[in-house]
Amino acid sequence: MDKIPWQQIVAFGPKDFVKLLVTALVILFVTKIQVFSDKLSALLIALPLTSLVAMCWMQAEKQSAERIAGHAEGTFWFVLPTLPMFLILPWMLRSGWNFWAALGVNCLLTAGFFWLTVLILKRFGINLM
Repeated sequence: MDKIPWQQIVAFGPKDFVKLLVTALVILFVTKIQVFSDKLSALLIALPLTSLVAMCWMQAEKQSAERIAGHAEGTFWFVLPTLPMFLILPWMLRSGWNFWAALGVNCLLTAGFFWLTVLILKRFGINLM
């Protein structure tokens, strides 16, 4: 993360349009299912669809197995600090919190949990940043 190539990140070509369309369709599909079944949409969202799609794009772009492996491993470690949100947010909403306030607090908590995870794992020789 030392030097981020912003020119490459903001450049947008035909392949990027296809990636955007396919990825958006996955999200659209899941949100449409949510209208009929909270449980099924939750199951689909719990699947690592975004990560799987991202890794497929990485493979299609001929990125190395090491980079894909690093992405998968980093995803594992970064999922952990997001898990409390899925318990705290429902509790807050059921306790009468406004949705946006609860979401904002959970975003801040999750960011804090991310940094805590990074610091803890660094002590064990796992460098996420």
